[in-house]
Amino acid sequence: MFRSKSTAETGPDVVLIGAGIMSATLGMLLKELEPELTIAIFERLDVAAAESSDAWNNAGTGHSAFCELNYTPQKQDGSVDIKKAVNIAEQFEVSRQFWSYLVENNIISNPHKFIQSIPHMSFVWGEENVDYLKKRYKALQQCHLFKSMEYSEDQEQLRSWMPLVMDGRDTTQKVAATHMELGTDVNFGALSRALFNHLEKLDGISLHFNHDVRDLKKAEDGSWLIKVKNRDTREKQLIKTKFVFIGAGGGSLPLLEKSDIPEGKGFGGFPVSGQWLRCNNPEIIAQHQAKVYGKASVGAPPMSVPHLDARMIDGQKALLFGPYAGFSTKFLKNGSIFDLPLSIKANNIHPMVSAGLDNIPLTKYLIAQVRQKPEDRMDALREYFPEAKMEDWELEIAGQRVQVIKKDPEHGGILEFGTEVVSAADGSIAALLGASPGASTAVSIMLNLLKRCFKEEVETEAWQIKLKKMIPSYGQSLLNNPALCDELRLWTTSVLELREMEMA
Repeated sequence: MFRSKSTAETGPDVVLIGAGIMSATLGMLLKELEPELTIAIFERLDVAAAESSDAWNNAGTGHSAFCELNYTPQKQDGSVDIKKAVNIAEQFEVSRQFWSYLVENNIISNPHKFIQSIPHMSFVWGEENVDYLKKRYKALQQCHLFKSMEYSEDQEQLRSWMPLVMDGRDTTQKVAATHMELGTDVNFGALSRALFNHLEKLDGISLHFNHDVRDLKKAEDGSWLIKVKNRDTREKQLIKTKFVFIGAGGGSLPLLEKSDIPEGKGFGGFPVSGQWLRCNNPEIIAQHQAKVYGKASVGAPPMSVPHLDARMIDGQKALLFGPYAGFSTKFLKNGSIFDLPLSIKANNIHPMVSAGLDNIPLTKYLIAQVRQKPEDRMDALREYFPEAKMEDWELEIAGQRVQVIKKDPEHGGILEFGTEVVSAADGSIAALLGASPGASTAVSIMLNLLKRCFKEEVETEAWQIKLKKMIPSYGQSLLNNPALCDELRLWTTSVLELREMEMA
C-alpha cells in the first residue's frame, strides 16, 4: 500500500481523524515502520487529547486489571472468571514495552510526565463481597501476571495500605483488600501530546487543529475522499487518501456511518456522561497513595466502578473520587445534544431499541445518578473515606463515553462495555468504537488493526523485525512464558524508572 510517495494531488498516504491516544499510537507505529509514509491528522479542537484521553476526562488511568473488579465477574456457580483480566493485564505489558522503546530511543524524553508508580488496590466490605474478593485473589494467583498480589482482611494491614479508607471505619465491619505494588498511574493526555509533538517534527507529518471532518466517501479508485472544514476560517477542502483511521472517541460512530461501509451497518452508541469529586485540600491529598477500586452498584455500567484515585496531573498530585454516572445525548464532552438522535439510522434502530429494552436497570441507575444531590455524592464517598468533609471536595465534569451497541442474532442488539475495531474488508478504513479499557491497551488494539488493514506489510521481514524491536514480546505470549514476562517487566520498569509517588 505504501510503496510510492504521495503527491499534492493524491494527498497523504494516511489520514488520522482525532488527536487522542489511539491516533497518536497508530501514527507513531506507522511512522516507525514506514518512515517515508505521509500522514495528516485532523482534530476538531484546538489542542491534542482534550476529550477522552485527557486526564480529567479519563475514568481510569493505567488500567491493568490489577484492581478493577468489573473485569473479574462472578459466575452463577460462584467461581470468578479471570479471562478478561488476564487479557487486559497482558495487553498493558505490551503498552509498557512500546513506551519503553520510545523512551530508550529519545522519542519521549521524560517518562515521569506521563507515568508514575502507584499501588493498585481492590477494597470491599460485607461477608458476601469479602468472599468474592478472596475467590478472585485465589483465581488470579494461578496466573503469574498477578503473582505479586497481596490479600488481607486485617484492618491494621489495610490501614497501612490506605489510611484514608480505614480511618474512622467501624472496627467490627468485615473488610478485605488486595494490593498490587506493580500498579501505575498513566496520564494519557500527556502521553498523547508527547507523541504528537514528536510526530510534528518528522517529514511527511501534518497536524491540523480546529479542523472538523464533515464527510467521507470512497472513490472509484479505492481511495477515500474526506471533506474537512477549518473551524477558524470556515474554509472547506477535499482530502484524498489511501487509508483512514477514525479515532475520534465518541465522534467515531457518526463518521463510521457516513463512510457507508457494509461492516459499519447496525452499530449504535449509548452515551454515558460522568462527574468526579475532586479534593481541594492538599493535606488530605498527601495522605492517599493508591488507586482503590470497589464494586459497582447494581445496574451501574462497568466503567462506573467507584474508586478513590490518586493521580499525577501536570506535575501536581490530585485526588479524585467517582465517577458518578449520568446521561447526555452528546457523544463528546464538546459535542452536540443532537449527536444521539442523529446517529439513529434504519440499519441500527432495531439493535438500539433491543439493547435499550434489555438494559432497563442501567437506565434506572442513570436516572438516579442524574437526580443525586451533593449529600448523596458525599454518602458514596464516605463509604471509601469515612471522615470526608464536603468543604474539601468540589464537583468536576468528566468526559463522555459512548458504549457500543451491535447486532445480535438472539437479542436483536446488545450493549457492549469495551472497545470494538470496525474495518472495511479491503483494509482501507477502520474505526474504533467504545471505551474502557481503551487507552491502556491502545498498543495492542493498534497492532491488531495493523494485522487487519496492512496484512501484506505486516508479514514482510522488515516490518516483523521492526515490530519485534518496538515490542520485544511481539508474536509471543507473556501468559505462557513467565520467564519472558519477568524479564520484560524488569526492563520496562528500569527504562521508565518508575518510582513511588512523592507525598510532598
